[in-house]
Amino acid sequence: PKMKLPGQEEFEVSSACENVPTGELENGPGSCPSPDGTSDTDRGDRGVPTDPLLFIQLNELLGWPQALEWRETGRWVLFEEKLEVGAGRWSVPHVPTLALPSLQKLRSLLAEGLVLLDCPAQSFLELVEQVTRVESLSPELRGQLQALLLQRPQHLIQPTGTRPCQGSAHPREASHNEEAPLKEQRQNPLRRKLPPGAEAGAVLAGELGFLVRPLGAFVRLRDPVVLGPLTEVPLPSRFFCLLLGPSTLGRGYHEMGRAMAVLLSDRQFQWSVRRASSLHDLLAALDAFLEEVTVLPPGRWDPTARIAPPKCLPSQHKRLLSQLREVKGPSAQHGALAEDRHGHWPQAPSPELQRTGRLFGGLVQDVRRKALWYTSDFLDALHPQCFSAVLYIYLATITNAITFGGLLGEATDGAQGVLESFLGTAVAGAAFCLMAGQPLTILSSTGPVLVFERLLFSFSRDYSLDYLPFRLWVGIWVATFCLTLVATEASVLVRYFTRFTEEGFCALISLIFIYDAVGKMLSLTSAYPIQSPGSPAYGCFCQYPDLGGNESQWKKTEPKDRGDISSMVRKVLGDFSSVLAMLLGCSLDSFLGLATPKLMVPSEFKPTLPGRGWLVSPFGANPWWLSVAAALPALLLSILIFMDQQITAVILNRAEYKLRKGAGFHLDLFCVAVLLLLTSVLGLPWYVSATVISLAHMDSLRRESTACVLGEPRSFLGIREQRLTGLVVFILTGASIFLAPVLKFIPMPVLYGIFLYMGVAAISSIQFTKRVQLLLMPAKHQPDLLLLRHVPLSRVHLFTAIQLACLGLLWIIKSTPAAIIFPLMLLGLVGVRKALEWVFSPQELLWLDELMPEKERNIPEKGLEPEYSLSGDTEDSELMYQPRAPEINISVN
Repeated sequence: PKMKLPGQEEFEVSSACENVPTGELENGPGSCPSPDGTSDTDRGDRGVPTDPLLFIQLNELLGWPQALEWRETGRWVLFEEKLEVGAGRWSVPHVPTLALPSLQKLRSLLAEGLVLLDCPAQSFLELVEQVTRVESLSPELRGQLQALLLQRPQHLIQPTGTRPCQGSAHPREASHNEEAPLKEQRQNPLRRKLPPGAEAGAVLAGELGFLVRPLGAFVRLRDPVVLGPLTEVPLPSRFFCLLLGPSTLGRGYHEMGRAMAVLLSDRQFQWSVRRASSLHDLLAALDAFLEEVTVLPPGRWDPTARIAPPKCLPSQHKRLLSQLREVKGPSAQHGALAEDRHGHWPQAPSPELQRTGRLFGGLVQDVRRKALWYTSDFLDALHPQCFSAVLYIYLATITNAITFGGLLGEATDGAQGVLESFLGTAVAGAAFCLMAGQPLTILSSTGPVLVFERLLFSFSRDYSLDYLPFRLWVGIWVATFCLTLVATEASVLVRYFTRFTEEGFCALISLIFIYDAVGKMLSLTSAYPIQSPGSPAYGCFCQYPDLGGNESQWKKTEPKDRGDISSMVRKVLGDFSSVLAMLLGCSLDSFLGLATPKLMVPSEFKPTLPGRGWLVSPFGANPWWLSVAAALPALLLSILIFMDQQITAVILNRAEYKLRKGAGFHLDLFCVAVLLLLTSVLGLPWYVSATVISLAHMDSLRRESTACVLGEPRSFLGIREQRLTGLVVFILTGASIFLAPVLKFIPMPVLYGIFLYMGVAAISSIQFTKRVQLLLMPAKHQPDLLLLRHVPLSRVHLFTAIQLACLGLLWIIKSTPAAIIFPLMLLGLVGVRKALEWVFSPQELLWLDELMPEKERNIPEKGLEPEYSLSGDTEDSELMYQPRAPEINISVN
């Protein structure tokens, strides 16, 4: 179609807007998704062009009839900010609310007004000339209106460190030089919060007495142009809307201007209007918006109240179905529903878990896949955040090495100790980071393996066996069994490790962390009391500085205004918060002179057990047949190693963490098997993936968006995947043997505090903990959890009780002489989960846990659509398509 302007030639109206290159939008969360609900990041990965983020500004005409001036009164990106004139600042971002009459009047004004799509104007002056060429305006009124539109508007711009800068209060026409951005526009701190490639939209509204009839115009520029000082941020403008008319009662044009700005800030409307080819398309997009409007009844809600932005923006799925229903009919709706369900419900097995059917086929594929990323695994570590992660994980690793080294020394009567723990952690961990498929994994001693070591030593002592040679043969058999599992691609079985198994295992490990940390700290109360009776070293010193009274020497310092600290400094302080807490604890211990136990690091490089070398003799004093009999305990340990390693790997490689470089389940197990053989020969502890420390390592490497849209929290972009942080951590761990003069000043309670913190943070972030809290919480105080909307509370309690019973049974078995069957009990969690399918329906398990795969088939293809079909009218249907957040997470900062 063509559109003819008064006094102008006809020009073509394109059927779709031309997207401007937006650059790298990874750092900006505000980029607009398509109406199918797909994020820009996902669409960008597929090579689909994305729409730029749109910044909308409302300029209102004020001062009629004395002195007319344009003043910025509102701005939008995702949410609304109002100008608080009395306070001279912008309001907090909030969800905008509109009156229905304003939307209806806006529709009528646009239907009767001027609509220019793909306008070729290259400057604000040309745009004003295009907008004012309407037949209803006389030449004299047209000249007055053009002069009024070309006045420089007043903005509330507050550059950092300067006084508020506002536009000139004196109306004047814009010259050619004023098309360039003003200095205060370029200094606006809002620019840093908008991602590269963002565009602007300007809405001008107000009452004008010399107009006889309303004047409305909507313009979409063919090429975005910076319109001088029109907007407070010098962005290329894509949309321009003019809403003027004679004086009316109330704030009619102000509300219509807000309605137009809210429409442009709506992602669905914006997507439609960018591709509109006629006035009919524009009005259809507005009508689609009206169909989705939620009305708040008067008398039940205060219109002046500001609704805070939600933590997670809702999915556009329902609106997509509505649009497809009108355009293509029910068949398109069903296809979109199936496609969306495939994208949000449990997906098909990842490529890492596809069985090849060849011997060592999975291992070969892992090596080929990870070899492509090997160079970037080191280059991606060149970031200050990695330095913070190294310090934090190093402290956690040496704490783990010292704690488990001490426990292992007690359990084996000195056959292994802290030195072996440090050396084994450094050698095994560094080798794993260099060769493994998932280098973010931290190898360490774990509670279940320590339990098995204790049982193995007790068995050797009871039957007068030489412990280290017997342990060597057990390690050889374990390595053999694990290599067999790698050759047969047994790692694909980790698909049966659902959240039920993962949460049970994670809760057990976290409780071991908490139990050991609390036990160690309680054991210090008798040996290192904080205050000994009669000791002059402790006390409180107070003085009377004047007649005013007693004054303590400790003074509370008032926190500084956070606005005085730059965002970069705050980010650095947040990254190093755990390290600063460690330094603060050490400083406080030194300042107060407390008698606390310090970190004990061996100063001599030799085995803990006197008289033995670094290589373990294969037989020693043991009979030859013991090398064959060692296969039986090795079989149990192999089950434990497989469960411990692969459950941690499944948790770390969840899709919610947005890892780009893929997993390596077969390669990781192969590395663990080889390292088990090496540590057995050297008489060092056995190492496997440590769930809690590995999660802490991943969380310390979280990547978040730097450009944060107003009112929206920073978006999670993924994990900084690399090999260098883990490698440096283990090198420092090995060098810690020679850093005894420095490390000896670290108090052990501080290290136990880190130990305790990791355990509490891990167990408090899983869904299992939230469901345990529901057991002791009255119904009226229960949070609005999504699973409670779909599963009866009694069924939730039953599922939680079964998990508690399994966890209690695991803890009891671990703590009794029957702990030898502990690995079988861990494997039994998978069997218990399978048996739950006889107790709970698939829909209940889908909300409480996950569905288990059957016969290598994809879950969405198993006939669940009828049970989960959406009517499009329920309030829960939209929530069912929300992306899942990581269930198990460690908050480092």
